[in-house]
Amino acid sequence: MAFLHKPVLFHETVDGLNIKPDGVYIDCTLGGGGHASLVLSKLTTGKLICLDQDMDAIENAKKVLAPYEGKFELVHTNFERVGEVIRELCPDGIDGAMIDLGVSSHQLDTPERGFSYHHEAELDMRMDTEAPLTAKLVVNTYSQSDLCRILSDYGEEKRASAIARAIVKAREIKPIETTLELAEIIKSAFPPKERFEGKHPARRSFQAIRIEVNRELDIIPKTLDQLVSGLKKGGRLCVITFHSLEDRVVKECVKGYTNGCTCPRDFPVCVCGFRPSLINLTRKPIVPSKQEEEENPRSRSAKLRIAEKC
Repeated sequence: MAFLHKPVLFHETVDGLNIKPDGVYIDCTLGGGGHASLVLSKLTTGKLICLDQDMDAIENAKKVLAPYEGKFELVHTNFERVGEVIRELCPDGIDGAMIDLGVSSHQLDTPERGFSYHHEAELDMRMDTEAPLTAKLVVNTYSQSDLCRILSDYGEEKRASAIARAIVKAREIKPIETTLELAEIIKSAFPPKERFEGKHPARRSFQAIRIEVNRELDIIPKTLDQLVSGLKKGGRLCVITFHSLEDRVVKECVKGYTNGCTCPRDFPVCVCGFRPSLINLTRKPIVPSKQEEEENPRSRSAKLRIAEKC
């Protein structure tokens, strides 16, 4: 299957990087190469380092980015190891970095990847197909209390307790193997009148399990720390999120870099020694235009935050 992924906030993100033709940049989430292609088109002697934990994305980029041969380097790794990449490939620092925290359209639309509750597939949900933890392991081995916590914290699912109980009851009979099997079990935890109202009842639970499998929220602060440390003065950081949990983590991280003073508010001067490392350039996040939302419905929940190293 061709690697198809329509980048969101396309020009807004690349414009936010304030590209210098001779600069060094990192795309932490290569995906279909859309943002990367636009960055590369603006470089002359500069360089773009592209990271992705999905080998499908890496292989696809060899073709998509071929016109810019010599200006980019592809690295198959999770963005949580971006600090190692910076030390190895750009030891003098970087002029900017972008990171798209969403699941790629390719992953969602490839049934065998096990992300979708609309298609029959083995429970997987790994963005990195070489990672050890799968959705099948989560669903069949986690305790009822842990399942409830994940569904509640990562999916903000009001029926987390009932769904966790239904999963444990079902797996006592036989292991839960497929996406549609899990979707039906989740649906059974809802009152009949709610099962066919609005969005699919498994939507939040699948999101929660996917976040757990890929440790999506846990690795954001660590990744941002490494990127901020690697940025040169004036370098830009652009982060795209797709749900409130991600955005909340990013917002709090940026706040810590820009206003981490721990002194009581009534102190006339700061005595804690805090020095900001970022300037927040987006007090309110940038969101897609109405036109983009119509052309790409998956962009509707996207938010872009931009900060600059000071």
